[in-house]
Amino acid sequence: MTTSVVLVGVGGQGILLASEIVAQAAAAAGFDVKTNEVHGMAQRGGSVIAQIRYGKKVFSPLVPQHTAKVLGSLERIECLRYLDYLAQDGLAVVSNQKIIPVTASTGGTPYPEIDEQILSQYFSKLVYLDAVAIASKLGNAKAANTILLGAMSTRLDLPETAWMEAIRQSVKKQFIDINIAAFQKGKETANNLL
Repeated sequence: MTTSVVLVGVGGQGILLASEIVAQAAAAAGFDVKTNEVHGMAQRGGSVIAQIRYGKKVFSPLVPQHTAKVLGSLERIECLRYLDYLAQDGLAVVSNQKIIPVTASTGGTPYPEIDEQILSQYFSKLVYLDAVAIASKLGNAKAANTILLGAMSTRLDLPETAWMEAIRQSVKKQFIDINIAAFQKGKETANNLL
């Protein structure tokens, strides 16, 4: 069986690093792994999606619609853009961060007011958290992506040791401890909400 994971957000939020950590964790657990990222206008705050698939043998990195076990989103609207990837019984982990695109900030298009109550209408299993605030309390707001991964890990069949190895391999040495702490806090937060 192949497990599919989708990570989404806005350029600069660390989606690509998060996808690297998931892929490294799956590889450390002994799985075949395939990944695919679409950067788009990432450097200008545009939408970013990363797809990770792992299993005994994986033939394509592309996640078919309605098959992702977990959808992780670092921005509250981006999860809706990619909701069709999530399986019916899949888990959506969404950070409440609001990043207003240029089209909305200049008055061209309104930014929709989305909250947990609205998102729960779209996602039957939802962990809605403030990943940036949680990471900030740990000392580094940029670790929000690892908060998200910790929360997502509660539904993925990857051992804790594989996650720790992946974090150590993927982040710069001076940020390993904060990212491990962020991962643990994300996992704890999700367990308390589920």
